[in-house]
Amino acid sequence: MKPEAPPRPMAFGPAATPPRWFASAAAERRQRKERLAAGFRLFAKHGLNQGVAGHITARDPELPDRFWVNPFGHSFATLRASDLSLVGHDGSLLEGGPVNAAAFAIHSEIHKARPDVVCAAHAHPVHGTAWSALGRLLDPLSQDACAFYCDHALFDRATGIVSATEEGAGIARALGATKAVILRNHGLLTVGHTVDEALWWFLLMERCCRIQLAAEAAGKPFRIPHEEAASTAALIGTPEFGWFQFQPLYDEIVRGEPDLTG
Repeated sequence: MKPEAPPRPMAFGPAATPPRWFASAAAERRQRKERLAAGFRLFAKHGLNQGVAGHITARDPELPDRFWVNPFGHSFATLRASDLSLVGHDGSLLEGGPVNAAAFAIHSEIHKARPDVVCAAHAHPVHGTAWSALGRLLDPLSQDACAFYCDHALFDRATGIVSATEEGAGIARALGATKAVILRNHGLLTVGHTVDEALWWFLLMERCCRIQLAAEAAGKPFRIPHEEAASTAALIGTPEFGWFQFQPLYDEIVRGEPDLTG
């Protein structure tokens, strides 16, 4: 009797990719704003919010010199798509409530320096901020951390509260062409070609900071060798994979809190 063939292995990689076409700029704008609102709800759910600190921005799809951002002082946990403010790269408030000056100083410069960036996320998470105080890049200690291998940077200067665009420009220069930057003594910042991607990198980076802090507290961790780290990064560090990883989180939050799209 002929033995059964072994099961065919599943292909590794995302089963879907971000939508590339929308019926109108208005439809694409609505989707970005809904994803952005979901991001704030998820940040609150994961304890990444702290008072009025933190901001996430999404470039407008029709007017690329403008971006949507959370109004200053609005709770992340209750923010809706309709609550978002629209700000021009020149500092003009075009829609919504007042905006954190630090949000403008940082994000306007990043969006100007990186035309490929749709979304930028910044907050002061517990583990990411603790790691930032060490003034070091993350090491490839896990498969997840490989997503940032040779693809994140360090802004090695403690500036206090960022209030001037010159400081924002310095952060943008440090970020360069990477997907994330560790702001020394400050926190984390991630970017993406979609809102979903930038949010996933932030959630993942905070987790990687927590893992490295725990590993180094327990002993001397082993690093994944360069070739393995680079090949893993090529699989799980792509914009498409970052977008795909966020989809279950979006489904979870929008099903549990459908008012966010209002």
